[in-house]
Amino acid sequence: MSPSAGPLSLLDPPTLPAARRAADGERLRTSASAVLRSVLDHGPVARSTVARLTGLSPASVSGHCARLDALGLIQEAAAPRRSAGAGRPHVPVDLNTGRLVVGGVHIAVPYTSVALLDLRGRVIAERRLGHDGGTEPRPILANAAEALGMLLDESEGRTPLGVGVAVGGWVDRDSGTVVEHALLGWRDVPVRDTLSARTLLPIQVDGHARALVNAERLFGRARGSRSMLHLFVGNVVDAAFATHDEVHHGPRSQAGAIAHLPLAGGTEPCECGRTGCLQAELSERTLCRRARDLQVIRTANPLHVVRAAAAGNPTAVRLLVERAGMVGQAARLLLDVLNPETVVVTEVGVMHRQDCLDALREAVERRDVLVVPSSFPASVLAVAGGAVALDVLYRDPLSVPRAPTATSAGTGAATSTKPN
Repeated sequence: MSPSAGPLSLLDPPTLPAARRAADGERLRTSASAVLRSVLDHGPVARSTVARLTGLSPASVSGHCARLDALGLIQEAAAPRRSAGAGRPHVPVDLNTGRLVVGGVHIAVPYTSVALLDLRGRVIAERRLGHDGGTEPRPILANAAEALGMLLDESEGRTPLGVGVAVGGWVDRDSGTVVEHALLGWRDVPVRDTLSARTLLPIQVDGHARALVNAERLFGRARGSRSMLHLFVGNVVDAAFATHDEVHHGPRSQAGAIAHLPLAGGTEPCECGRTGCLQAELSERTLCRRARDLQVIRTANPLHVVRAAAAGNPTAVRLLVERAGMVGQAARLLLDVLNPETVVVTEVGVMHRQDCLDALREAVERRDVLVVPSSFPASVLAVAGGAVALDVLYRDPLSVPRAPTATSAGTGAATSTKPN
């Protein structure tokens, strides 16, 4: 470089055009997302209303609606609404829930849930696959892929956009890997790559607590909450926290690991060598073991404890209410640190019994926080899987391939999901 030449600027060509293109692309994605979220929240809705809700110009909204329509994500509602005065009627737009679906896979300790969900997060088909042959990852993922293909074959020509996978334990979203799941015995399992090879579909993987935060903010009763804590209490106990639609993941997605936090008054020995860790004390395995010891049930199914309570078994009621109170203690520990606006709890008693919800809220001891059960008690695990894919869709709807054909997509996925 000659002495007279000045130092290179970060804004010199070709950097400036590239930066502008990147910024323009980000603005396009952001505004398309805002339009689609408005249709999700308010549809059927007039384009003029979408413009008012999003702050975008009517021309910009019309352009985005045309793109989203071409992608099959929205459609004009059947019956136009007449305006009060003269002129053309306002033709509302709504989500196209009859054409596109996402697959949802949730891998729990005793079974895997495989489902198809529409664009509103509603489960339209579901199967549960027991882990009778053990918890080795390869056969579990192969069975999930095969079941997904069967559901697509039976889905009357619906087109799959992708598949979301939700798992407990430590899940690295960026690599699509289950880094560690102690109860399954999984370590460094490449879930995304394995299922992608079998289904030929885009695969997204995340932890189930984070997935359910996204389900709640998109489709649940906690929509619009500025900050949200989700506490998942199953065989795995973990948590997720979100502010302003952004879920906190942390480095390598390790945020939310609360299994070994101590619970005051806990008596259960934990595999870590301590006593009273949250997961040891609150897991469904502990609940069912206690219920069997007291001859309430003979199985390892926590819903059987709920059914016994519904039938009037006082011991089942006591077990569930006490457990809900301990879940409230765990929530209070996290509230003191995170101070969210809303707490959502996925726990079998809290989701199905008012006395358990009351015990939870009493133990939380906070009247300034909204404490609610999961919005999806009938299909919470299937929704968790599907929400992983739907979150990606609503953040970047323009990434959807243009006008996919239902026949070719469904057949391709179904064929490729047969075990090798």
